[in-house]
Amino acid sequence: MSTRHFLSLLDFTSNELRALIAHAIDVKQKLKQGISHTPLSGKLLAMIFEKSSTRTRVSFEAGMYQLGGQAMFLSPRDSHLGRGEPIEDSARVISSMVDGILIRTFGHDRVETLAQNSRVPVINGLSDQWHPCQLLADMQTWFEQRGDIAGASVAWIGDGNNMCHSYINGAIRFDFKLRIACPAGHQPDPTLLESGGDRISLHQTAADAARDADLVVTDVWASMGQEEEQQQRVETFASYQVNQQVMAQANDDALFMHCLPAHRGEEVSSEVLDSAQSVIWQEAENRLHAQKALLEILLKPQA
Repeated sequence: MSTRHFLSLLDFTSNELRALIAHAIDVKQKLKQGISHTPLSGKLLAMIFEKSSTRTRVSFEAGMYQLGGQAMFLSPRDSHLGRGEPIEDSARVISSMVDGILIRTFGHDRVETLAQNSRVPVINGLSDQWHPCQLLADMQTWFEQRGDIAGASVAWIGDGNNMCHSYINGAIRFDFKLRIACPAGHQPDPTLLESGGDRISLHQTAADAARDADLVVTDVWASMGQEEEQQQRVETFASYQVNQQVMAQANDDALFMHCLPAHRGEEVSSEVLDSAQSVIWQEAENRLHAQKALLEILLKPQA
């Protein structure tokens, strides 16, 4: 059997993703009830971080511990990855000693190269192209709040970045409508837009995208590696802030999500971030539970 990886949402079928989320909700309930659940006893996850992180590192490290396994943190500063060793060679060595590898990096080609040369499952903890683990948490949060998301209308407002790309994949796998509003020059990959078919539509303004939406989502305007563009992006994206006026265009019971960290007063107003419609803290916590379910699928010994 070939090694299975999780590099984007499309690596799992719709049914597999729904089963994963159902299991994540069950795992969450077990934790809250104090029920021991340690199916990964003796398993070790190597975590390669070439980009900084709070939620990804804490959730995967805590998740492995709670599942009975352990996690090992590797940064370029502490390993030969940062001293020019080809990622192919690192993949062969690391995967001979651990049960799974998580990588958080820049170019998605590094994730793919790692997976191609690894004998154990590789998980994409974030790349410039995708952020699939965040989508698992977002979908778990929606399912807990509203049930299945099939047929719902989701508004993505802001940069056509890795989160936007993953929401396109989410629309494909979970069968929701995705309405995207981005400034000119910052729209998502045209090939990805085409892959979503009639589930995806582009809109000129934030208000247009949010109209009658069931869920409104945004992200920072300048992602990691784009810090030098920060001031220019503040000016370019100024009319794409998710504020009370934008949320007023959505359905009355619409939810708001953000993968965090948020820049209050930029991509989202504090009023929206702290409102009753905002489920950002539940969403952030669900990184832990959704990823525990993912780790079980990929690392649990087969019966």
